[in-house]
Amino acid sequence: MTLRARTWLCAAGALGVAVLFVTAFLRMPGFGGDLHVYRDLALPAALARATPNLVSSINFDLRALDTLGEETIVAAAVVGTLSLLQPSKEERRRIEPQRGYVMPVVKVAGYLLLPVTLLLGLDVVAHGHLTPGGGFQGGVVLATGWHLLYISGSYPALARLRPIDWCEYAEAAATGLYVVTGLAGLVAGGAFLANVLPTGEFGSLLSAGTVPVLSVLVGIEVAAGLVVLLAQFLGQGLIREETA
Repeated sequence: MTLRARTWLCAAGALGVAVLFVTAFLRMPGFGGDLHVYRDLALPAALARATPNLVSSINFDLRALDTLGEETIVAAAVVGTLSLLQPSKEERRRIEPQRGYVMPVVKVAGYLLLPVTLLLGLDVVAHGHLTPGGGFQGGVVLATGWHLLYISGSYPALARLRPIDWCEYAEAAATGLYVVTGLAGLVAGGAFLANVLPTGEFGSLLSAGTVPVLSVLVGIEVAAGLVVLLAQFLGQGLIREETA
């Protein structure tokens, strides 16, 4: 394809996207008004699923297919990082332990906050369908909380306690089980990712059908994926530079 043809093709695509954007903006409800079509449809759907958290109902029920795409993007980012930043045998021999002075108060705070942060992450994931939070938020809290060991000045402890292999398996398993849950909805409910589990009592931990199930799977995938990502970045950062 010539440069001129590529230019015209790019211009046609840009024009099409511009038309879609303009059409969408022109049909949006007026700012500050009481008319909100999406809200009027989303709220009854969340109440029908016994999901107090409207955001989780949208993420893991109304647009659960979009969430699957977002989860797949995270998985692809981890695979790409593993491929690009996988240290060679020579680089593994050149990884040096963390050095530098860390104030005792920072160490103590890090060690004390580590279990608290992990419990908070688990709570955010488990109660994501009831209170603000969910799999994405809780997964980030879990992964970053684990790395308080590094902030506290103990990279060797982090390297020993960080289950990299298990995280790789957990990320792949969580992504696969998300798809399996969608297929179960297709078989039992007639639609991919249809909510086919009992909704339970409103406000109960065991409620909202497949919403908490998908939220937990996303939490596992995000937490495991971020642990693997940070492990690769930290490993590259600690490789000693060879001087001639």
